[in-house]
Amino acid sequence: MLIITCPWCGPRAQTEFTCGGEGHIVRPDPDTASDAEWGDYLFMRENPKGVHYERWFHAHGCRRWFHVARSTVTHEVLAVYGITDPKPALDGDDA
Repeated sequence: MLIITCPWCGPRAQTEFTCGGEGHIVRPDPDTASDAEWGDYLFMRENPKGVHYERWFHAHGCRRWFHVARSTVTHEVLAVYGITDPKPALDGDDA
């Protein structure tokens, strides 16, 4: 079982959380974005082998959103940080 440390509630089982998908995706400007840009925003996601940045929601706890940096190889949680915080620089991150 994956243990995720909620920034507000502490370590909890993965079953208390809902993954909200890839983190740090910037929404295009609705007034100027092309159909292709909207398509990329809605459907195209990274699928890296290594560090992946994800949004998580503590559905059965404090009900807050936050980011998790996780290794897709080992499932190790490398960092947990606020939803408005920038990505931390981590070993193995090519971004």
